[in-house]
Amino acid sequence: MQSAVSIKDLKISYGDHAVIEKMSLDIKPREFLVLLGPSGCGKSTLLNSIAGLQDITDGEIWISGKNVTWEEPRDRGIGMVFQSYALYPRMTVRKNLSFGLRVAGLPKAEIETRVARTASLLHLDALLDRYPAALSGGQRQRVAIGRALARQVDVFLFDEPLSNLDAKLRNELRVEIKKLHQDLGNTMIYVTHDQVEALTLADRIAIMKDGVIQQLAAPSEIYHRPVNLFVAGFIGAPAMNFVEGKIVLSSGNSVFESRGVRFDLSAYRFTDGPVPGPATLGVRPEHVAPNGGQAGLQTVAAKVSVVEPMGAESVVWFDWGGSSFSYRVMDEVSLQPGAKIAPGIDIAKASLFGADGRRL
Repeated sequence: MQSAVSIKDLKISYGDHAVIEKMSLDIKPREFLVLLGPSGCGKSTLLNSIAGLQDITDGEIWISGKNVTWEEPRDRGIGMVFQSYALYPRMTVRKNLSFGLRVAGLPKAEIETRVARTASLLHLDALLDRYPAALSGGQRQRVAIGRALARQVDVFLFDEPLSNLDAKLRNELRVEIKKLHQDLGNTMIYVTHDQVEALTLADRIAIMKDGVIQQLAAPSEIYHRPVNLFVAGFIGAPAMNFVEGKIVLSSGNSVFESRGVRFDLSAYRFTDGPVPGPATLGVRPEHVAPNGGQAGLQTVAAKVSVVEPMGAESVVWFDWGGSSFSYRVMDEVSLQPGAKIAPGIDIAKASLFGADGRRL
């Protein structure tokens, strides 16, 4: 299958500083790919290079089977939605939606058809004769998305389009973008630092750090089987719990030892088999049982430090041997700081990382 977007040995440098070095990435037709990572990791630089807004140092960029490495943005067959709405303030919604089409010289009837279809998809029909100043932030961003959609191209690029909106509007527009992708089936590449957006929108997520893709996989794979400590710590809220220890072989079985507690690893699914030596155990808060003994798990002796009521659930933080751990409870809890508890860890759902930070 031909890739919708193919990046080959991409290098982007500013002077002697390489932001991206020898990156290759293939994005499938109709795929929703999210580029996720902390600020400065190179995700927007990568997106802008695909769009033609960023000069590259070396490598090639192919879109829909065409080498567009040195093509102008308008000739790449893409539609782009920016973080800022970038609407023309003296044009109505209708004229903002049609601007690119008019510049391209499309027939008037074709322009009207595309604008009407786009307005219907994004629920902008009643707003076509308004100016941007009379629109809410969410409405303005829908117009910005609509301006890209009206071009009817194969590939759409989104550069943190929801970051300027409040939480409620972000949730609403996130659902709309997901529906748009399902309805249109276009290839979409989406940059964000918001892991909720990434996990809910993506077919695959590319997690980036320092210009390098750390893991490229489906959201469930990244969440449940992170390839290294960076990915494990970056994804999840509350974050994954970590504890230092070591793996030892005991009577033919592998065991993780930490702070006087031994965890049988027979239920753990190793990547290449157990390797004795220093290791880090990572456990998601939902994989810590409040009463480990009742659940049949290995327990640890701990004290409650903080309880965070969060509506439908509560997060309980506890101290184990000087490390702060958390677990989730799908209800309110009556625990108070200082209370003694015996939480248990589900090793079958945990992650183990070696001294080099890679998954074991």
